[in-house]
Amino acid sequence: MTAKAKLQQLSFLLILFVLVASVATSQTVNLFVSSKDGDRISAKAALQFGDEQSTGDPGTPSFEVNDAIHYQTIDGFGASLLEAGLVVLNALPPDEQERVLRSLFDLKQGAGFSAMKTEIAATDFQSAGPWYTYDDTPGDIELKNFSIARDLRPDGMATFINRARKYGSFVLQSPMDYPPDWMLFDVNNNQDVDPKYFSTLARYYVRYLEEYQKVGIFIDYLSLFNEPGVYTKIPYSKILLLLRDHVGPALEKSGVKTKIMLSEAPDREDAYKNYPTVLDDPVARKYVAVVPYHGYDFKDYAKIAELKKHYSDLPFWMTEVCYAYEAGTPKSMALPVYAFEDGGFWGNQIFNDLESGSSAWIYWNMILDEKGGPWAISPIHGNPDPNAQHPVVIINRQTKQVSYTGLYYYLTHFSKFVRPGAVRVQTTGVLDGVRAISFRGPDRNFISELMNIRKDDVEIKLLFRRRAVRIKLPAVSITSVIWSAPS
Repeated sequence: MTAKAKLQQLSFLLILFVLVASVATSQTVNLFVSSKDGDRISAKAALQFGDEQSTGDPGTPSFEVNDAIHYQTIDGFGASLLEAGLVVLNALPPDEQERVLRSLFDLKQGAGFSAMKTEIAATDFQSAGPWYTYDDTPGDIELKNFSIARDLRPDGMATFINRARKYGSFVLQSPMDYPPDWMLFDVNNNQDVDPKYFSTLARYYVRYLEEYQKVGIFIDYLSLFNEPGVYTKIPYSKILLLLRDHVGPALEKSGVKTKIMLSEAPDREDAYKNYPTVLDDPVARKYVAVVPYHGYDFKDYAKIAELKKHYSDLPFWMTEVCYAYEAGTPKSMALPVYAFEDGGFWGNQIFNDLESGSSAWIYWNMILDEKGGPWAISPIHGNPDPNAQHPVVIINRQTKQVSYTGLYYYLTHFSKFVRPGAVRVQTTGVLDGVRAISFRGPDRNFISELMNIRKDDVEIKLLFRRRAVRIKLPAVSITSVIWSAPS
């Protein structure tokens, strides 16, 4: 071979090496955008990670993903399955009902909700009939009259759960506002649980789980009380005794595999103040699988982060929040809210809770009508009239129009792309009006959620393993950025 031929061969091999190296280091970046300009989880032209020095102006604001530092594992995102939602859904023609369910639970064609909430009997949006529990016969300590018959009706809870599960799988957690009134000292004057009924109440919980299993529904997590002190006026010192000495042992003895949630504080301050009463007892703590809390204060995220640090072996879930006048929403705000721009408010709540260490984020009403109802009415149980609230999906029962709220789209960007088993990884960078949070998915893909609440478009640089990609974030938008990387 001549010297010239050898040089040509060497040049070819060098070019081939460069091409192979380029392919090996390049990474396709897929983008999905929802924005005030009309994008709705819209796929955009794919981008490529490139050399950091070749991606334009070095002054472009940047956010860096560092997968060497990781935090909590994600369990899911979703909302609540309540009678009000099914009553409203059933007002639509049959094919449209299925289309709405698909938009919420189907992973390919919808949000792919993966963590859902139901209720143990009545609450303020169990609206298909009067207040009820599963045994309203006074003194029935043997629970001979226990029945979930109402939940099996066309507008019942079990029916709703089974219809949803046609389109997707999700974990299900279930708290209780109140036990049967006869288990309280006095429903009118002292709504605390009489300790003489602790063993009966433990059996009541177990019967609920068993009866649901008989109709093919497994409740993944039993949460003893929904907002204790707001509804059942039971202090945490008694929740400790009920859990440790009655519910935990009864569930173990039953053989039901459902796990236990502590109870659900109405806000973060309440959780911070009261949860140690139960969690610092070693016997009670062994029964607690998840620490849930509600977000109605819209603040004190650092207190959840502090609790999470102290009880680092336990996952924390944000399991309820919404707009509601009863929860402090200004009366000047018309409910429900149709504007897409409102989604940014909820996007911030999701970011805040995830950055505090939460593994799941569950909204309250999934479906309501154009009046923010229908709501149940039982003032003695804390269910007032009126009680308009804001849902994920609004269905006008008169016109049959279905409206997907801004909340739906922002929540869907998380539920659809950040799947159970994903792990939050470190993301650093600061730009006013822009937030970034990232995850390593169970499929080894990486996901960054980028939120721009500014009224103008902004360009940022996303950095990953010394590579960079420039991304334009539209005004008032959320963008899901997805890419794969070598192990």
